[in-house]
Amino acid sequence: MNIFARSNSEKLIQEIKSVVVDAEALLRATKGQAGAEVADLHATMTGRLAAAKSHLMAVEEAMVQSARRAAKNTDEYVHDNPWQLISVAAGIGLLIGYLIHHSSRDYS
Repeated sequence: MNIFARSNSEKLIQEIKSVVVDAEALLRATKGQAGAEVADLHATMTGRLAAAKSHLMAVEEAMVQSARRAAKNTDEYVHDNPWQLISVAAGIGLLIGYLIHHSSRDYS
């Protein structure tokens, strides 16, 4: 999962958590309301909210595990291939230096 997808997923989880908190507050506020329809709706929403919270926790845990695996794989790759990474970093540094050098000559 790339960093942008992870960021969007984290934002979505935070928004869903907000909705869950608001729904819980609404359920608490309407708990004493009279009427069979309100009682049925309250029971239905309580069940759905519990299921949504459980699913959200599972998704969040899966994201955490995925991030941990990615970090571990990256760490292992860096330790197994240090010279390749040093070469790539040096090449990128040279390219950036070249671009900066030539772009500064164009403006002088």
